[in-house]
Amino acid sequence: MGVPRHRRTKSKQGKRRSHLALKKKALSSCSKCGARVLQHVVCVSCGSYKGRQVIDMVAKAAKRKAKSSRK
Repeated sequence: MGVPRHRRTKSKQGKRRSHLALKKKALSSCSKCGARVLQHVVCVSCGSYKGRQVIDMVAKAAKRKAKSSRK
């Protein structure tokens, strides 16, 4: 098992930890509905990606409602 030979200074420790800071998420607006969306991700509110419809949100909502009514 490795044992540290020398004490690390506060400045070296800080330089090492400088990359651990959280970064802001890059949000863009959806071209169809204008909602805030992560880049390269399908819009949750309207189901479009790059200006075209990818997910049918009406059918998805109906399926979710039918599933919840069965419980």
